[in-house]
Amino acid sequence: MSGKKIKNSKLKLPVALLLTAVILGIAYYAVFPALTPISPGFWVFIAIAVGLFVVIYTVLCLLFDKVDIISNKKSQSLIIKIPVAIGVISIIILIIGGIISAPLFRSSTYAKVMKVQDSEFEKELPETENVSDIALMDSESAAIIGNRAMGELTNLVSQFEVSQVYSQIDYNGKPMKVAPLEYADFFKWFNNKNDGIPGYILVDPINNTAKYIETDKAINYSPSAYFNNNLYRHLQMKYPNKLFGNCYFEIDNEGNPFWICSVMKHEAGLFGAENVAGCVIMDACDGTCQYYDVEDVPTWVDIVYNGDLIQKQYNWYGNLSNGFINSVIGNKGCKVATDDYGYKVMDGDVWIYTGVTSVNGDRSNIGFILVNSRTGECKYFNVSGAEEHSAMAAAEGEVQNLGYDASFPSLINIAGQPTYIMVLKDNGGLVKQYALVNVSKYNVVATATTQKNVLKEYKQLLRENDLIDPQVAKNDQLFDEITVNDVQFVLVDGETIVYIRDGANNIYKQNFSENESLITIRQGDMIKVYYDEKSDITTITSFEKTIDYSDIN
Repeated sequence: MSGKKIKNSKLKLPVALLLTAVILGIAYYAVFPALTPISPGFWVFIAIAVGLFVVIYTVLCLLFDKVDIISNKKSQSLIIKIPVAIGVISIIILIIGGIISAPLFRSSTYAKVMKVQDSEFEKELPETENVSDIALMDSESAAIIGNRAMGELTNLVSQFEVSQVYSQIDYNGKPMKVAPLEYADFFKWFNNKNDGIPGYILVDPINNTAKYIETDKAINYSPSAYFNNNLYRHLQMKYPNKLFGNCYFEIDNEGNPFWICSVMKHEAGLFGAENVAGCVIMDACDGTCQYYDVEDVPTWVDIVYNGDLIQKQYNWYGNLSNGFINSVIGNKGCKVATDDYGYKVMDGDVWIYTGVTSVNGDRSNIGFILVNSRTGECKYFNVSGAEEHSAMAAAEGEVQNLGYDASFPSLINIAGQPTYIMVLKDNGGLVKQYALVNVSKYNVVATATTQKNVLKEYKQLLRENDLIDPQVAKNDQLFDEITVNDVQFVLVDGETIVYIRDGANNIYKQNFSENESLITIRQGDMIKVYYDEKSDITTITSFEKTIDYSDIN
């Protein structure tokens, strides 16, 4: 186009608008900001858009009219004044919106975002009879096992890799971790974009196993894909006016892959007190999307609220309930969530667990919360004791010669005692042992190579430390009623072991130093022996006489 044509003011404007539109279109496609006033990025995008137009129009005037329309007041016109005004207004809205949304002015709103329900530990968390069905594996360990399973698939490993983001899900009543395959790089995507991603990795955190699941249809939408098949771009194009949070890969009860993407809102002003409004469920294969409000999300979905958001919302509740000034000066009644969180699967839902401590950071917890990651329901338990990292250090101390590291724990109920349960991992991130640590008395620590044995050892420690009522302990144990046929006291490695044989030739034993009343047992006595499990030679924990043979005679 010639300079003479450009000099025509009627052409400079449409050319400037066209160039601006083209550049903004490319920019929008590249970064896909949410087109909603509750997104700071929206106002930044507007400011950049009008600024870009002013620059382009000014450059056109300088190049072809030889006129500086910025400094030459006579040449200024509405073509410049209007977009500049729009840009200034956008920046003002961004600044004022941030100020009026701040906790300083809206502390009560922030404090009320999370509804916290006081709950009773023993009622809400039933006693754990068997720890072998508790998922303790963290994402780091899941990634190691998942990569190992992927490494066995020689036809896939050269083109795909396993995502390092594992979702904790409840899969038909069983805790599982799941992660999709993803394209290794742009060229791998280009070579495979027509065929898509063939499947995902499903990790069993109980049995420490992983398997590759090939989907019936290829996964075509992924964060690792490019252009229109990029998960976030496809999502924002479908819902341009929604503000999205995190997206998690999940599978439904039939194993079909989906992306669960949280839709956010703000409770305080334009930008403050972030909360979940609902979620979009996207079919990972064909890109079909469906929006649900929080209360309508299907029950098979597990993660709508993520752990980081939950910790942030509880900290607002714990710090700001008595006002912003109190959260800065005085800190009366202020409390915060500990700096990490874990997952607990209960009643078909995934719950996020984190401890609650005072703002003074005294390495102890005053309670803990469980939050349903689908509904946002929050339960607070007034259980004081060791903070999670102190419990982790106590467990590591038991195996310090082995150099194992403890994972962030979960909380369970064993014989009415709040108890941390965690795994101990070697330097390679593999699970080697399990640990149970009493919350109120964290020097009571049990470790073992199996979950069954660690539970047995822990219960014994509870009895030895008088943390279980004797009658409750007996009710919790297996027992036999026997007639004593023979009693032998045998010295083994400097310890006296008492062996008791009944009339059916079953043998029971106990260390004499643990129960000196064993010396009162005589042939012919009828006794009730308590134990945790039965074997060829059963180790008893306690006994009581039901009939004393000497009384009969």
